[in-house]
Amino acid sequence: MKFTLSWLKDHLETQAPLQQICDTLTMIGLEVEQVIDRSAELQLFTVAKILSAEKHPEADKLRVCRVQSDIGELQIVCGAPNARAGIHIALAKEGTVIPRGGMVIKKTKIRGVESNGMLCSADELGLSGDSDGIIELPETSKIGESIVKILGLDDAVIEIAITPNRADCLGVRGIARDLAAAGLGMLKPLPDISGIKGNFASPIQVTIADSKKCPQFIGCYIKNVKNGESPGWLKKRLEAIGQKSISALVDITNYMTIDLGRPLHVFDAKKLRGNITVRDAKDGEKLKALNGKEYIPQGGITVIADDSGALSLGGIIGGEASGCTLESTEVFLEVALFDPAHIAETGRILQIESDARYRFERGVDVDFVETGALLAVRLIKQLCGGEASELTFGGKTPQWQRSFTLRHERIASLGGVTLPPAKAEAILKALGFACVASNDGWIVSPPSWRADIEGEADLIEEVLRIHGYDHIPPTPLPKLPNAGKPASNLAQKRMHMAKHTLAQRGMMEVCTWSFLPEAQAKLFGGNNPKLKLLNPISADLDTMRPSLLPNLLEAAKKNAFRGFKDLALFEVGLQFHDVTPDGQRMVAAGIHTGNIADHKYKDGLFQKNDRAVDVFDAKADALAVLQALGLSKCDITTDTPPLVSSRPLRRADVGRQNYPRLFRRNSSRLAAHIRYGITRRGI
Repeated sequence: MKFTLSWLKDHLETQAPLQQICDTLTMIGLEVEQVIDRSAELQLFTVAKILSAEKHPEADKLRVCRVQSDIGELQIVCGAPNARAGIHIALAKEGTVIPRGGMVIKKTKIRGVESNGMLCSADELGLSGDSDGIIELPETSKIGESIVKILGLDDAVIEIAITPNRADCLGVRGIARDLAAAGLGMLKPLPDISGIKGNFASPIQVTIADSKKCPQFIGCYIKNVKNGESPGWLKKRLEAIGQKSISALVDITNYMTIDLGRPLHVFDAKKLRGNITVRDAKDGEKLKALNGKEYIPQGGITVIADDSGALSLGGIIGGEASGCTLESTEVFLEVALFDPAHIAETGRILQIESDARYRFERGVDVDFVETGALLAVRLIKQLCGGEASELTFGGKTPQWQRSFTLRHERIASLGGVTLPPAKAEAILKALGFACVASNDGWIVSPPSWRADIEGEADLIEEVLRIHGYDHIPPTPLPKLPNAGKPASNLAQKRMHMAKHTLAQRGMMEVCTWSFLPEAQAKLFGGNNPKLKLLNPISADLDTMRPSLLPNLLEAAKKNAFRGFKDLALFEVGLQFHDVTPDGQRMVAAGIHTGNIADHKYKDGLFQKNDRAVDVFDAKADALAVLQALGLSKCDITTDTPPLVSSRPLRRADVGRQNYPRLFRRNSSRLAAHIRYGITRRGI
């Protein structure tokens, strides 16, 4: 939901600054996603006047313009078709950055003619997709003045996230109502519509075939209208939120949708044949919509039709054949209610996204149909003139009144905040709720625009969010007396803790096979023939691993082949010693090859030194894991497995498959690369 600050102030009397408004919106549950200040990147663009525009000597489509600016006369080459003498334009001087594309304006030559700036289009300034010509500013614009205020770009655009239950805030007025309830100002009254009366009976009547899908339809026939370009204030507001201005009649319907959350539609009355019927689509019926696509509504989809056939998809999108154009002089206004579930289903079936569908499927104010119609008639007459008929009615307003009991003490017990009853009542009344005192609280009736309120808990939520969620004290939940056992036992917790600790120390976890070649298993104490697999997945993976180290070394070898020699790998897994349940143990093992980065601060400078890993690194890691596991005592011995010898590991050894030679003769490096010990009893 997007709107501008000035638009909000049409409904909210407030002196609060923009930042306070945004903070309050977020605190009452209308989270601000972004604030777009379009003036920031356009401050350096100024008003200038074209004194003359002569044809370029070397290019038919270019003009050499003499431009009067605040820094004197400039010569600028321009290719816009509307560049001519006497108009005021937006000037980008040397050094200015163009928003669209980020180009920096420099003094240059175009086809041999010097150019000292740029005359800008709306597209180049990021204001719209119109790139057919340069912007023409009002003749009253002062030369040298920033274009920001002239184009109304000093009005910040606020975008908020609306949760599905807050359909009332899909109109600017609903947002203003919430801010007023939060104490940020006073909600302004709606425009006076007491004088909006029809002068004749509508020649078009309305019939509703299914009152469940369309409970109410109000129409108004307006003749002698003059459709044309919308006034500047209306165009600026729609363009600020990303909507393109089309014509006054169409813009009014879009404006009402955003301003009051009340979708409308206007038909060109001269294109209608007979009366209006709201009915299910007929088999084979087709409709070309305003988005240029043709749809074949299936049976059960609601359409608005006349005697000639379907005119629009009810609550979704209008039809092209009956749409208003600049030549339209007689129009029929549609203000209707549609069933939210049916609109959602129709939109999904036809895959149409529209502002009308977005609001109808969430639920619009059911008691605002007639008022919305009169406000729309007022605006049409104000901008397009014309003479309106009396309203014609189809269906009736659905029954929406309901009441709920709200007890004083439940605000504290359910919401965690103790509020004076008068404060809670004032908040509800400011939001439009009716409160009648009862023995222990109130009988509260939600307003017609709050269809999401379904009980006492919802009422308490309204009080809490306006009072401020930040006033709810953090309170730990009490422990349940019959709480279940922890999901993880001690061994599982230790396994996860060992993994986290080693990862925090910069090691990379690997997950290898639980089996390996028999020759490797024998080197690591795997002499039990019962651990040989009867049906191995491959011929060389035929024995359950007695140690995690062989597979870790295999992973290091493969990485070394690919140029990654500085490795820190670990694995936490099972190793197997016999076929009994106690013969498998959860073990943490790891290796380090190559160098280790040693980062230090010295004399205020950050220094990075790479050094070869040594046995003290292995000791540090082993102690860190033991400390994390809560094991404060351990025995350190000097005996090593028989696979360890004294000759350093050579590069040639790493590339060979002769593991016996590798492990028997070249394992002093291996001893230093074992990052922490393999415990005999497991983790």
